[in-house]
Amino acid sequence: MKVALIIGSIRTGRQSHKIAYYVENILHMRNIETAVIDLLKQPLPVYGALLGSGSEENIKPHAERLSEADAIILITPEYHGSFSGVLKNTLDHFWSEFQKKPIGVIGTSMGKLGGINASTQLQHVILSLGAYPLPVKLLVPEIHLLFDESFNTQNENMIKLTSRFLDEFLWFAEAVYQKKLLKESNKPSLTSITTALNISLNTPTKKKIL
Repeated sequence: MKVALIIGSIRTGRQSHKIAYYVENILHMRNIETAVIDLLKQPLPVYGALLGSGSEENIKPHAERLSEADAIILITPEYHGSFSGVLKNTLDHFWSEFQKKPIGVIGTSMGKLGGINASTQLQHVILSLGAYPLPVKLLVPEIHLLFDESFNTQNENMIKLTSRFLDEFLWFAEAVYQKKLLKESNKPSLTSITTALNISLNTPTKKKIL
């Protein structure tokens, strides 16, 4: 199973990337393959704007990473009671890449509420994308106090909350992943359809004598 993480923070002095890379490290320890889309390092053009900034070259690689992912985690700071504009712009660029995929939300803030408004709004948007939002959110208040520059934390509460969030997320993601595998395995192949059709055509029908 593969998990994509989208970091929705690009401002100077940003903090949200720290929880993203911390979560990525934990996923690796759980033998989960990851793909990080860091919108600061790999920006996208404004959706619907004229191309020519050079950032349009990232659209296809991002689409491929999202398509290959079985589940996704969105990481956003809270700005003016909502999630970041750069993350909304990214969601607008894609559609089928999110379809029927489990998506978890991590909200961050430098205040004490941990991006609760942003994360709740983002769950509604996930539904509009045709995806499945994880009911449990990971809220990270006062993020600037929690992580060092190597993206590690000594805060026991943060460690427990992150572990609990990932337990729920991976259970949810695995359930959807296995259901999709089962559906694919039960899908009749072209060969089986052709064989069944040939048998039907070559089987003589019995005429009923009145």
